[in-house]
Amino acid sequence: MMRKVSRKMFDHKQLSRDRTLVLSVIALTATIFLVFGNISLQSSSANTRETSGELHVRIAEGQIMSTVIKQPLRSMQEEIKKVDRSEHRSSVIPPFNLTVEERIEWFRKKVPEFEILKSNNLTKEFHGRVLEFFNKECDVQFFMTWISPAESFGRREFLALESVFKVHPHGCLLILSGELDSVQGYRILKPLLDREFKVAAVTPDLSFLFESTPAETWFEEMKSGNKDPGEIPLPQNLSNLIRLAVLYKYGGIYLDTDFVVLKSFADLRNSIGAQSIDVSRSWTRLNNAVLVFDMNHPLLLKFIEEFAATFDGNKWGHNGPYLVSRIVQKVAERPGYNLTILPPMAFYPVSWNRIGGFFRKPENKVESRWVNAKLLQLSGGETYGIHLWNKQSSKFSIEEGSVMGRLISDHCVICEYKYSS
Repeated sequence: MMRKVSRKMFDHKQLSRDRTLVLSVIALTATIFLVFGNISLQSSSANTRETSGELHVRIAEGQIMSTVIKQPLRSMQEEIKKVDRSEHRSSVIPPFNLTVEERIEWFRKKVPEFEILKSNNLTKEFHGRVLEFFNKECDVQFFMTWISPAESFGRREFLALESVFKVHPHGCLLILSGELDSVQGYRILKPLLDREFKVAAVTPDLSFLFESTPAETWFEEMKSGNKDPGEIPLPQNLSNLIRLAVLYKYGGIYLDTDFVVLKSFADLRNSIGAQSIDVSRSWTRLNNAVLVFDMNHPLLLKFIEEFAATFDGNKWGHNGPYLVSRIVQKVAERPGYNLTILPPMAFYPVSWNRIGGFFRKPENKVESRWVNAKLLQLSGGETYGIHLWNKQSSKFSIEEGSVMGRLISDHCVICEYKYSS
């Protein structure tokens, strides 16, 4: 390291020589950086080639075997989208206080910025990659969606993945996400892949998913910019529809990424969880954060039909939890739907307005007894997992010794979560 010396000690010639020396050092450093940076990039690309090979999967009954499709090699430049994520994300959220006509006009101009609406080489491979992935022997077949930027997939979301494999070590989890279907996404999933868990992210083909369903026309109109997306960000509502379509096409279990699995789902079929019940123990509201359905289940088709027919992008929950509640209530007395409604303890053992208590460490003996009692209740066999209501709980840190802290310790597989003090 160069010593700092007063300028007064230098004459003009000395200063010129030192400037030349500094410029030489900078040039040498830049050369070294470029050389080693190129080696690092080549190494990363080679690593991608080694890990982007074939996906192996069990094909759901009734589906036709397709030829094995290998992922084409893609460069780092193709994989990592060089955009300001926060700026891009805000650019696709409609301004407030627009009329319907103004919002449609705004949306029509913004459609090219909605990557998820586009078709490309990756979306064309979607169906083949799904069949290939589930060709591998899977005890249970899980799906999640992630439409947000890859860098916002944090430790809490990763915990949801860990909990799936803690309980289902031979299960398969497919994440429908163009953002995670990338080098950055591979790095996020790598700790699980290194332990040979069956997890992958695949860019969805929405045209294929909605094809031959009641949502096909709705999607084409939305893609052309001729429908009102509403004030709620469109990706949020697309996630509500994607989960229905992917289960209809392939069957399995859909989970939100703010869900911690506590018990095996292997014995569940065609099930939805009640979020709330009344004094007579009849359900008052269902939720779509967890859905368990066979492929081609008629109720899924009814959900998709309702989504397309009554879509409203201005009402939170209208196209999600309230939708499944409306339809199940309509078909409750009709034969042929083969549905089990599980009590709140199955998936929603704590309500959204009380979730904060699960994150706080006990401060005294009374609170410690409450934590122990709650953990005992959750381990009683009726609870398959906990929906964390991320919209509410994201503002809370997970404190060591809290209900959530204890659950993490018991249901992680990598167990690198850092608690707040």
